[in-house]
Amino acid sequence: MLQYLRKTDNLFIMPKHQLRGLLAGLAAASIWGGMYVVSKVVLEVIPPFALLTTRLVLGIAALGVVIAARPKAQMTRRQFWQMFLVGFVGYGVSLAFQFVGTKLSTASNGSLVTSATPAFVLLFAPFLLGEKITSRRLIALVISTLGVAAVIDPRTAELSPALFWGNLSLLAAALTWALYSVLVRKVSQTGDLLTASAIMLAGGIPSSLLFGAWEIQSQGMGEITLGVISGILFLGIISTAIAMFLWNYAFAELPAAVASLTFFAQPIVGTILGALFLGEKITQLFLFGGLLIGIGLVIASTEK
Repeated sequence: MLQYLRKTDNLFIMPKHQLRGLLAGLAAASIWGGMYVVSKVVLEVIPPFALLTTRLVLGIAALGVVIAARPKAQMTRRQFWQMFLVGFVGYGVSLAFQFVGTKLSTASNGSLVTSATPAFVLLFAPFLLGEKITSRRLIALVISTLGVAAVIDPRTAELSPALFWGNLSLLAAALTWALYSVLVRKVSQTGDLLTASAIMLAGGIPSSLLFGAWEIQSQGMGEITLGVISGILFLGIISTAIAMFLWNYAFAELPAAVASLTFFAQPIVGTILGALFLGEKITQLFLFGGLLIGIGLVIASTEK
């Protein structure tokens, strides 16, 4: 990506807006890596789609406060519906597949299958964005994928026929999240990114509200404590409003194939937090995998 870099005093320096995009993607994936510790507690009280609806509403409200304090962004009706439909793909369809897949499969399978997202981004980007599949990006993807395989250890995955529909749903989640991410770069070229992010969050509400209402009616909810409320606020404001905006920003500023590799920070942070709060062990294989992911990201982000 050194068409995105400039040479200064024999050193290659990434332009500030590209560096901000890279850091934004890493920050978003890192937040999501830590999200699961909080989600695990909150989901014991609130069903998945009901929680998703709450997250989306809080996310829109948080972004809305910032949007209200800024000059009004100009937008056509066509642009609005394009952004809304992109949000439906990401938050209405992809996250629905993720919830179903996680329920019908296993957590280890979820980590393994959804790590295919950057590969799907690499496939979508040439057709939807006109980005070239370069040998350097392919090498970076392979190295990073090997790294994430070492981090999550695919030997723990289960491929029994009983989990087929769950695994298929997880694959659909990875595919549709990749499509969403590529489409974000496409629609972000034509409007204010902050406003677009709020509209895209709104795109997920119709389906999540429908399923959430059914969950509440059929399953009910547990006791809402102060800790649960704190968790909901974290998930809505930090993991949804802030992290989703950062993810969208990364894809607006970087080539999709490069931005997608920051997704691999998610299992690393998740494992580290698991070690800190859940007593899980960090192995040498994990450290080696993290190194490979870092190498892959450097290779992709320094392409000439």
